[in-house]
Amino acid sequence: MSTAQISLPKGVGPHAEKLYDAITQASTAEALNRAGGKAEGFVLGLESTKAIKSQVAESLYVIYDDAASQRATEL
Repeated sequence: MSTAQISLPKGVGPHAEKLYDAITQASTAEALNRAGGKAEGFVLGLESTKAIKSQVAESLYVIYDDAASQRATEL
């Protein structure tokens, strides 16, 4: 699953995809942790400001977490 499959507010999708790419392309564990933290903060910010519903936030959390887990096994 990717961020493109989630209905996000206008302008949010490209940022969500950029964070996803940062996770999947991280070259070190440190870079992966940093990218994952940014993605988590991004989703938390969207959810806190009510820009997205909690179900959408949960979907993003799962996508980012799955991508980070996959990338960690590759590193």
